Parts: sequence; C-alpha cells; structure tokens
Amino acid sequence: MSDLTDRLAEGLPAGALVVDPDVTAAYRYDMAGFCEAGAPAVVVFPETVEQVQHIMRTATELRVPVVPQGARTGLSGGANAVDDCIVLSMVKMNRILELDPVNRIAVVEPGVVNAELSRAAGKLGLTYPPDPSSWESCTIGGNIGTGAGGLCCVKYGVTSEYVLGLDVVLADGRLLSTGRRTAKGVAGYDLTRLLVGSEGTLGVVVRAVVALRPAPAPQLALAAEFPSTDAACAAVCEVMARGFTPSLMELMDTVTVRAVNDLAQMGLPESTQALLLVAFDGPHPAAELAAVGELCLAAGATEVVPAEDQAESEMLLQARRLSLTALDRLGTTMIDDVAVPRSRMAEMLSGVAAIAERCDLTIGVVCHAGDGNTHPIVIFDADDPEQAARAKQSFDEIMGLGLELGGTITGEHGVGLLKRDWLERELGPVAVELQRQLKSVFDPLGILNPGKAV
Repeated sequence: MSDLTDRLAEGLPAGALVVDPDVTAAYRYDMAGFCEAGAPAVVVFPETVEQVQHIMRTATELRVPVVPQGARTGLSGGANAVDDCIVLSMVKMNRILELDPVNRIAVVEPGVVNAELSRAAGKLGLTYPPDPSSWESCTIGGNIGTGAGGLCCVKYGVTSEYVLGLDVVLADGRLLSTGRRTAKGVAGYDLTRLLVGSEGTLGVVVRAVVALRPAPAPQLALAAEFPSTDAACAAVCEVMARGFTPSLMELMDTVTVRAVNDLAQMGLPESTQALLLVAFDGPHPAAELAAVGELCLAAGATEVVPAEDQAESEMLLQARRLSLTALDRLGTTMIDDVAVPRSRMAEMLSGVAAIAERCDLTIGVVCHAGDGNTHPIVIFDADDPEQAARAKQSFDEIMGLGLELGGTITGEHGVGLLKRDWLERELGPVAVELQRQLKSVFDPLGILNPGKAV
C-alpha cells in the first residue's frame, strides 16, 4: 500500500491522491443495484494525459487493478471498485479543448459534462445530439465507455455515431490515437468504434474528437393517452411505418403514469394505461404532429393533446422527465435496459406486466419507444430479503424475455457487472471468446476494470 501511494505520488500534484477510507468509500459504486463493490486502495484525480500515463505505468509495474470512473451515473456496476484497486477518476480532466464550426467537431477531455458541451456548442449554432437522461451530470468519457443513448436517439442516434477519434492511455501507459478529424475515413481497423462501449476494459480515454450537428429548431410535442399498452405500441409502429422521423418518442405504462400523477398532480385520468409523447423539430412540426395525432386516434387513443408552442411542449415532456423520480418514491428501484425490435415492443410490455404479477412486484416501464429501448423499473423493499430475491428473479426474467423477442440485454447502459452473466446468452461462446482475446491484446495483465463486461 505505501509503495503504491509513494510511487503514484511521485508523478501527481498535491491533492490528486486520496487514501482516506472515509473518502475512498464514496467511490466504490455507481448507481446500479445488486452489484458487489470492493474497497479501493486509493482514488486518484489526474489533470493531464501525462499523469494518467504515470498512473497506468505504476499500476502495470505493481500489478494493481485500475477502475476508471466518470461521474458514476452508470446503471450497470461498470464503475464499481474492486478490492485494493486504483480508482481513476477522470472528473478533473474537464476541458473543452476546441470547438470547430467549420468542420463541426469538438475536442474534449473525458470529464466534460454532456450538457456543458451541448451548451457550449449551442453558442455556435451547433449541438452535440446524444442526450442521456443524466445529461446534466454524466460525462462524455462515461458516455463513451457505455455507448450511451438518450431521449432523442430515434432521430439523432447514439454516442458511437458521434465519436470520430480518441486518445487512449493503454494499460502499460502507452498513448494510442485512433480515428480522425475528417468527415470520412476508413484507414485500418475501426479501433474507435471498438473502444466506444468497452466500459474502461481496454484503455482510458483522455481525449475525444466528437461530431457536432447544426442545432435543430425548437421541438413541438404531443401527448396521447391510450387505454392499453398494445394500442400505444400499435401507434408507434404506425408512425414509423408511415415514414415519420420524430425527434423524440417516449412511452410510459400505467404504473409510471400513476406515479407521475401522484408526484406532480398532472390530472391524467385513472383510465390511462399508457401515455405516448411524440415531438418533432423539423421545418413543419405542427403539421407532422397533426398527422401523428390522427394516427394515434386511429390506433385507439382516447385523447390527443398537441402543444401549440415550445413552452407547452416542455410542460408535456415534463411527465417523462419526472418518471424516474416518481418511481423512486415507491421504494428501491432497479432499472433494466432491454431493447427489442419496435414491432415486438407490445409483447415486451405485456410480458413485463405478467412478470410483475407472477413475482408479486410493482414494475413500471418507460420506453424510448422510437427505437424499442425499454426501461422496466423493478420496485421493491431492499430491507426485505425475500422481496429482494423476487426483484432479482424478475430482473432476470425480463432480460430473458427481451432475448426471446429478438432483443438485447442492454440498449445503452452497458453490461458492467449487472449483466455479465447474460452476455454469452446473447452473443454466443465464439463471440465472447473473441472479445476476451481482444481484451488480452489491449490489457494482457487484466488490470483494467477487471470483472466487467466480458
């Protein structure tokens, strides 16, 4: 322990190394439940690439595991510490190094908060589209680690589509540069895409080149109330089949709607079994909303409420933004992240309802309906061991259901610790073995975020 801290201190400024166990304990976990975590030996806060290289060289020489962390808003246990590790917190590497409106790129350090990049780009009439729900606190490095998505993925895509190039410190301290600054480029294997979503198991991102887009017009939204999730999902399928590209399409089931109603007194009728929120930001949003409203009514919506301006749109979308807060009030929550084909989303929702009944639990579901990414939220009493066991059972059954429907165990949260045992069931043994071989090429000693993902 003293050898490790002495060696680390040689290349770090004062205050960049913390060993107080009362402080380091706060860096054991991300926001996932049901995931074990160890006690770190030390937490370090580098401010430069050279300091990260020093940390990794020291870790390699002493064979000490390293767990990279961002804002710890993750939901898979991917940032959880292991015993006697170095927790490598990247939050102090938080500079926007360059904003280039001609080439529409930004160069950022990993600790830059997602919303801060979006606001900075906005001053130039640009935007960084990936927008996880935690965008006001999550970091770009963490988004890259998990391949994060967000509410507007249905139109604008996910993090992997915006990362053009990376500077990455490898396990032995070498600096790897991948990708490009150009709009196109196909030289060599695409190591950038390999690193996006690798959850800190292959290297430590210290700089990223990300694509920006012209800022869209303010979006207009509508809310449609449905008597069943089947009807709401039928509307989603019809909207997409007719060729519409909404900037946002979110669905809330009856459990979530009632929880939000109780929290915010939104006045939604008890008969509402599903609430669909759709928004457009194109040149003719009102006309598109009107057409989608007709499709919703034809699918069985009992009421469609279109916004007349941006302020009314924000009021409608507030219901979705409050959903997790509202469900948190009901007990301990365990958030799942299963994506299925849009055409099978109704089966997913009805299957989750059946699991909730079978396990005698409350499970609310919110969906990025436009891309089939469902978030079943299991609610239970963490102090009741029997109820906690049923919650874990329901979680596993939900993931199994997603795979049966042709989906994936994670659409945007990552595998981490939470879903590692499920990875081979989705990918198969050959794919998992190849991934482990890739891991060994980048990290032959296995010191980078051990036990996560693969």
